[in-house]
Amino acid sequence: MSLCFQPATTFPKGCHSSQEDGYKTLRCSNAQLTEVPKDIPNDTNRLYLDFNLITYLPSDAFRNLPVLMELDLSHNSLGHLDATALRGLSDHLLSLDLSSNKLVSVNKEVFANLKARTNLSGNPWMCDCDLQELIRMVELDPTSSNGIVCASSVLEEHAGKPFLQVVKDVDLCNAYKRTTDVAMLVTMFGWFAMVISYLVYYVRQNQEDARRHLEYLKSLPSKQRHTEEPSTLSTVV
Repeated sequence: MSLCFQPATTFPKGCHSSQEDGYKTLRCSNAQLTEVPKDIPNDTNRLYLDFNLITYLPSDAFRNLPVLMELDLSHNSLGHLDATALRGLSDHLLSLDLSSNKLVSVNKEVFANLKARTNLSGNPWMCDCDLQELIRMVELDPTSSNGIVCASSVLEEHAGKPFLQVVKDVDLCNAYKRTTDVAMLVTMFGWFAMVISYLVYYVRQNQEDARRHLEYLKSLPSKQRHTEEPSTLSTVV
């Protein structure tokens, strides 16, 4: 291997290292961290970043941890994960905990080729086709499945229900397509109604103008009316 391990003698503030069950473990729990530390020893097997204030995982956040097997990011404020945030972990990561964060939607590419058993419970998920496709490609921690609850949904009646219960009854990808089709039909009908309304208004306005002009001609003295009638008729024709 061209990569040389360089165990650190100092650790990120609020973190402490230990040997647990034969695995190099770094615990940074409840350390008031707002981002993933950059000086994590690259021989770390287990990394605990739970109960912190991390809001975002940038690209390649853990790329320099070639033997990381367990990653705990639970109880943070994660609202967004870069599509390549977990790049480099696909071959060796066995456990990933993202529970109790603020995830509403996640790009499925984040989990591309990831084999880790994953906990996604306790997040305010938007239940839609994107989440359905994401769940299909992730190996869920079976103990956490019922904790994936729809905080909102493309179908309002599913809000507050466990996601796995929802997808037993309906295919959210097909439901989304039907909703989109209905919206397009409503929009097209609205435009059609506006065009028809304008045409009706235009015809009626012209008829009203013609009626008023004829009444005006009738009100003129006889001689003047005969003089103007030919030009009026020509204009109408």
